[in-house]
Amino acid sequence: MSERAPSMLKHIVMWNLRGDTPEEKTKARGLLKEKFESLRGRIPGLLHLEVGVDSSRAGYACDVVLYSEFDSQASLDGYATHPAHLQVREELGDLRIARHQVDYAVD
Repeated sequence: MSERAPSMLKHIVMWNLRGDTPEEKTKARGLLKEKFESLRGRIPGLLHLEVGVDSSRAGYACDVVLYSEFDSQASLDGYATHPAHLQVREELGDLRIARHQVDYAVD
């Protein structure tokens, strides 16, 4: 029996962001959302991208989540070094104070 390559990879990233006031946090959330959403249609193999801002305000919750789907591991790997993605990371600078990531394959 041969191994099949997964048909899709999901890439989920969650961040906590800098901000001493509610206004600063709101601005940071909006900037991160805007910058990542600008990647739609610019990354080969990126099938879906959405950015969600936490509404629970639970103390243990992350501020923002990125949910994305890629057509292959090669596409996900390419995203990591794609110039548009690197530009977004540079523009956001040290906005994040914590980052969590999960990548997984879906058949």
